Amino acid sequence: MNIQLHKNARTTPAIRREIQQAPASISTDELARRLELNRITVRKWRKRASTEDGPRRPHKLYTQLTPTQELLVVEIRKVFLLSLNDLPVVTHEFINNTVSRSGLDRCLRRHGVSNLKALIQ
Repeated sequence: MNIQLHKNARTTPAIRREIQQAPASISTDELARRLELNRITVRKWRKRASTEDGPRRPHKLYTQLTPTQELLVVEIRKVFLLSLNDLPVVTHEFINNTVSRSGLDRCLRRHGVSNLKALIQ
């Protein structure tokens, strides 16, 4: 298993497992002292079911477009094969005037239509 740890990481999966398997009779403060960790870190890993790091990406994507507007932009991209430089002009005029070019780019990437050359073929 390939694990990428931060260079200053204090806990590894082995230490996390040790924290989780420690008997409840050992207090969080005592375990933190033994492992030379912060008690908040020990408490966090005691509550978790796995020793894996959680995802770092946001749980909610903040976009200017509604899901319906996103589908409309994707269809416009597929039908008219507009470049990323031309798409904001059409989007601002007819769909949503607050969306940015980078927001459109992220939308197209999410829906798998960011590569214009692949769409033309």
